[in-house]
Amino acid sequence: MKLLLVFLAWCILFVLCWPLAVLALMAWPLLWLLSLPLRLVGITLGGVFALLTALVQLPARLLGWRPAAAVAR
Repeated sequence: MKLLLVFLAWCILFVLCWPLAVLALMAWPLLWLLSLPLRLVGITLGGVFALLTALVQLPARLLGWRPAAAVAR
């Protein structure tokens, strides 16, 4: 659905101002390449925070504590 809305917005932009729409179409791959390092940083930070959470909860888990979601199953 999101892709369809983006395509519809691009079509409207193409009708209203085609040079800007063509520029946006050409700039999209460049912006995607520039965002890749930021995505990698986000994935890395997510992993680091998951590791820190696991390390902080390790003593309690060794003593038998389980998260509420695991108890409800």
